[in-house]
Parts: sequence; C-alpha cells; structure tokens
Amino acid sequence: MTTTEPSRIGTTFASIDPRDGTTLAEYPVAGPEEVALAVERARAAARWWATQGPRGRKEWLLEYKRAVATRSDELADLITAETGKPTEDSLLEVLLTVSHLEWAAKNADKVLRRRPVSAGLLMSNQKAYVEYQPYGVVGAIGPWNYPAFTPMGTLSYAMAAGNAVVFKPSELTPGVGVWLAEVWDSLGASQPLIQTVTGDGSTGNALCHAGVDKMAFTGSAATGRKVMAACAETLTPVVIEGGGKDAMLVDADADIESAADQAVFGAMGNAGQTCAGVERIYVHEDVKDRFVETFTAKVRALDPGMTAASSYGPMTLAGQVDIVRRHVRDALARGGRATVGSDDSVGEKLIEPVVLVDVPEDSTAMTEETFGPTVVINSVRDLEEAVDKANAGSYGLGGSIFTKDRRRGLALAEKLDTGMVSVNAFLAFAGIPSLPFGGSGASGFGRIHGADGLREFSRPKALTVQKFPAPLNLMTMTRKPRDLRVVRWMLANVQGKM
Repeated sequence: MTTTEPSRIGTTFASIDPRDGTTLAEYPVAGPEEVALAVERARAAARWWATQGPRGRKEWLLEYKRAVATRSDELADLITAETGKPTEDSLLEVLLTVSHLEWAAKNADKVLRRRPVSAGLLMSNQKAYVEYQPYGVVGAIGPWNYPAFTPMGTLSYAMAAGNAVVFKPSELTPGVGVWLAEVWDSLGASQPLIQTVTGDGSTGNALCHAGVDKMAFTGSAATGRKVMAACAETLTPVVIEGGGKDAMLVDADADIESAADQAVFGAMGNAGQTCAGVERIYVHEDVKDRFVETFTAKVRALDPGMTAASSYGPMTLAGQVDIVRRHVRDALARGGRATVGSDDSVGEKLIEPVVLVDVPEDSTAMTEETFGPTVVINSVRDLEEAVDKANAGSYGLGGSIFTKDRRRGLALAEKLDTGMVSVNAFLAFAGIPSLPFGGSGASGFGRIHGADGLREFSRPKALTVQKFPAPLNLMTMTRKPRDLRVVRWMLANVQGKM
C-alpha cells in the first residue's frame, strides 16, 4: 500500500504510516447510531463530572495529565507512526499537550467561579454576580498535523470547564485519538469523560447532528464552513480554527541570525504542516539580501527524510503534495525566483525545502494556505508596508515580528489583523497556556487555551440578589409620578452630562 490516504475495508479503515505506506491498525467507521450512543453516554458522564465539584475535577485531570506524561514515549511513537514527523518533534508536542492540560486543571475554578460585579447606581439595591456553567457535551473534530496538542487544546479546556467530550480525530491519525480516550479509561473513573469516535467525514457530520451542546473544529476553512452549516440546523454554537497564511516581519534592526533561525523552524518544521507556521516573510529592503543569504544557508543544512533523525518527515496527507506543487509552479511562472529547490523538489511523499523570493502578492503561493515546506520572502520599504501586505489576505491566525525595538514591535503587533503575534520569537503564544489561541477571517473564530478557552466552553450566567427595596420602584405597572420626575432629572442632569 503506497498511499497515505486512509483505506476502507467494509465499515473499517486503515491508519497508514506515511513514511513507508504500511498499515498500522484498522479502525471502525462510526455511523450516526454509534455517534448518537456516544453522545448519550457523554450526557451521563457530564452529570457524574458535575458531582465531582471543582476540586474533584482538578484532581482527576491532574491524574490524567500524569498518566499521559508517564506514557509520553508511547504517545510520541504513535504520533510519529501516524504523521511521519521525527520523534523529537512528537515529544515536544506531548510536552505542550500536558502543559496545557495542567494549566486548565489548575485554573478552571479561579476563572469560572461565581464572582461579584458592579450593579451600578440605578440598581444599587441589587447584588450582582456572574458565573460560568458548562455546556454539557462538547463535540470536537481534530486535525492530523498535531494530533495530540491541537485537539487537547479543546478537550483539556472543555473538560476543565465541566464538560464531557466526544472526539472525532482525523482519519489519518485515529490511533492518537483512541489512545487519549484509553488513557482516561485506565484511571478507573466510572464514566467515559473522553470518548473517541473514529471514521471519515461522514462520522464528523454525524457528530454535528448528534445533539452535542457545542462543537469545536480544527481544519481547513472549507470544511469549517460545512461544520458551521450542519450545526446551524440546530443552532449548535461552534468554535472554528480554519488554518492560516501567517507572515513573519523582519525589520532593518532585527537580529538576522535569530530571525532566520526561527523562520526556518516556522517554515520547515513538521514539513511546513503547521496552521500557524511561517508561509510569508516580509523583510526590510536594507537587510533583505543578508536575511535571504542567512536563511538559505540554514535551509540547505536541513536533512529531510524518513528516519527518526531527519529534520522533518514526509507529507502526512498525500493530497497536499499537489497543492504545494501548484503553488510553487505558480510563483515561478509569475516571476518569482527559487533560491533553494524548485518544483522538482516536490516528490511523491517527501518534499525538499523550497525557498521563493520576489513573488507577486496575488500569486496563490501568497494568498492560499500552502501547508508544506515552502516559504516566500519579499522585501518591503518598511514594516508599515509589511503590515499592510500581511493584512491583505483572508486569513488572520498568527504572526511574528522581529525588531530590536520591542516597543515598536508591540505597536506593529497591534496593527496585524490576527489573533496572535509573537515579537522576536516564533509561535511563543502557543506554548503559553494562559494565552488564548484563535484567529479571525478565514482562520475562524472563538478561542481555545487560557481563561478565554475555559470560558469558550462555558455559558455565562447572570445572577442578582436584592439587598433592600429600590429607592426608585420602576419595575412596576404602578410607578409613582415622583419616581418618574427623578428619572427625567437623572436623564437630563446625570446621563446627559456625563
């Protein structure tokens, strides 16, 4: 078997090692009935989870975290087998996964507990509170490029917020999803707080229609629209992370060595299969040649391949190869130049690095998500121009800015139409559990991670308690003329002059 696409035998499909095409395991294609049963079980699990209270949920999740960390080599090996990425990259993914799980477990109660808020002058006789309650059952559809870290960014925060979850992993990485649920079951809990349903797009569609209380999706913008359309039929709220076309901005005063090193990791790491990776680099014209020379030398030193020691591995999704080839050819046909590689670098499974320069801004290599080990470097007069070009596309996930002037870096970061920006680093925001993760435009909406991620999987609830009778009794059908005179006075002399 030579394809990395999942093969189906009856009602099962095979998980394939993209490095050599061997079958790793067979998994069932869950249909609507199986998915509905999983959601029904999740409802019982959510009720049990509520009885554990904040302290109990924290202890269960920390035990789960310890179990995942203890078996980290096992999980890393499985990630590598299903994605083809080097083992050390898989271990880094596991580390990030448990870090976020730990933060969610330890901070959920503090973020979501009932807290008082100001009632204002008009309602000063009331004590006001806001609290956050779980949805109940959260459905999650995960990607294949980071099959543990990305979906656990949803699952960790959803569970910590008090929900049970039903997870449909990518058909390319079903084993990781099954493993995550099995480790929870190994803890001896009486309820399956995490359930994994395997299958293809039909299984994901069934999950959208199975009556979950909220759906979280990570994947392409096109599939995200389909998920939204399916969930709209029942007004099921969704959070969407739909990929990106992230830009790195390099100013004239930047540390070129550091910027180039970070850019190589962002553009080529995981074979470029990173939603918040580096796909475009805008460099100040004064240092563009020096940056290209430094960056090119670092890229040429990479050794992609099929071994554990390789810089990066093969493409996990075979169909993505054609997209990468099309983007490279379009860039070259439109007048761009390749300083490393060419369209011949795009092999059947493995893509050698391709570095393109001076590519027109309307080329598909600049406007569409490539999701491969390629990158475009264009020069700009200044970083204000770079911001304008970075904002011109439809995606708005993340970005990075390199400059020695940190104040200027933060000012420019505010102008980028993205959900996340790191100054003098690549992807630092994803490694900090307290920061929200998400984008805008074609990159989707809603947030995972951090306090915003906990609230994303909670319903805010407003509460009031009367402290004493209102001096102005306005909430009645028999208002007194005196009270209405006071209202008119307040409108004219208080609200009208503030």
